[in-house]
Amino acid sequence: MKDTPGWASPGSAPSDGQEPGASDPADRPSGPQPADQPGARPQSPGTKWSDEQPPPAPWSAPAGPQNPAQPPPPPPPGPGWGTPPPPPPPAGPGGYGHPGGRRGHGGHGAPGWGSGWGGPPPAVKPGVIPLRPLGVGEMLDGAVSTMRTYWRTVLGISLAIAIVFETAVVLLQGLVLDDTLDTAALSDPSAGLDEQTQAMGDVMRSSGLLLLITMLGILTGTALLAAVTSRAVLGKPVTLKEIWRDARRQLPRLLGLIALLLLITGGVAAVCLLPGILVTASGGGEGGAALISLGSLGAFALVVWLVVRFSLAAPALMLEKQGVKKALTRSAKLVRGSWWRMFGIQFLALVIANIISTIVVLPFALLGAAVSDDGIGGLLDAGSEYGWTYLIVSGVGSVVGSMITLPIAAGVTVLLYIDQRIRREALDLDLARAAGVQGYGSPVPGTRPGS
Repeated sequence: MKDTPGWASPGSAPSDGQEPGASDPADRPSGPQPADQPGARPQSPGTKWSDEQPPPAPWSAPAGPQNPAQPPPPPPPGPGWGTPPPPPPPAGPGGYGHPGGRRGHGGHGAPGWGSGWGGPPPAVKPGVIPLRPLGVGEMLDGAVSTMRTYWRTVLGISLAIAIVFETAVVLLQGLVLDDTLDTAALSDPSAGLDEQTQAMGDVMRSSGLLLLITMLGILTGTALLAAVTSRAVLGKPVTLKEIWRDARRQLPRLLGLIALLLLITGGVAAVCLLPGILVTASGGGEGGAALISLGSLGAFALVVWLVVRFSLAAPALMLEKQGVKKALTRSAKLVRGSWWRMFGIQFLALVIANIISTIVVLPFALLGAAVSDDGIGGLLDAGSEYGWTYLIVSGVGSVVGSMITLPIAAGVTVLLYIDQRIRREALDLDLARAAGVQGYGSPVPGTRPGS
């Protein structure tokens, strides 16, 4: 074996004049000595160490208990995921442990590994909604909060719209539908298929006309209440005078939008009903009636699709000061890819509004039926005609119900428009600047983009 030390530790080979396993105290390094490794083969007595030895390296005691009878002490607990780290040592001013210094990883003031993550900061809410993508509940709450906060302005606009459109409904029912609508065949078991089909078609046409007037009222209310909702989002006050000053320049365009939507929906309905009308006029009988029924269903589906697709045109027209064609294009662009979401949210808002409206209108309807000629039993008779007394009293109840429910449906539509622009165009940054929120959307000082 060579006289130079190898990978074996000092003390495993005997020195001059020593027995194997013994060593001269002068040749042993200072500090505790390790136990002889098992299986180490002693060297021959003639083997010597080299004269030039490297300095002894520091040596730590091997792992494991020195005394088998005494169990090893448990290791000290270290900082983990759920354990707060030990306090930093004190340092000078501005140092790591000084209150004036920065702490955390990277010096950005963030806590260490063991303190956990508190989640993103809450969204800024200068008005009735937080400036971030909204949920269904937040839209409903924002619409109700707008009506509660700006009740004078909101109820004044809603009352004017409700009086106009509910008067149109009463006149339509009293002058037109009572004379042309015949639903007696629906309650007559001896009526033929063509009679029942014709009665069903009359009901669908009358219901479609009333629904169309209701949708036009909601469209008008959405347009006029858009300015109120936009200021409610910013948390700014608003009056009827300010709303009128902002809306009067767009009223001609709003009338043009309503007329164009009527032409579009009316044209779609006419195309769907035309085959059935032609077959019926040529003496088709039951075949024509069946085609009219199928055409009515198809027209209803297409009209609903168009109404949802262009439902954001009124807010775009009033808030972006767009023209009619540009507003329709803008609505179609914002709704694209989210039609079912738009439909679901607006349908839910309409269901809630109709439930509230029914609760309000029902006492007026019962009162109107009680003072009419047919009495309350006339409401259950499918063939009875509505008298003017019933129509007027129930119309008053409809005005009160619409005054309450119109702001909910219109507010949800305007908030849907704002939500879609926040999701796709980062409108929240512009809203925060308009609301006077300082530092919204700016990076945290000391960080780099993308870090």
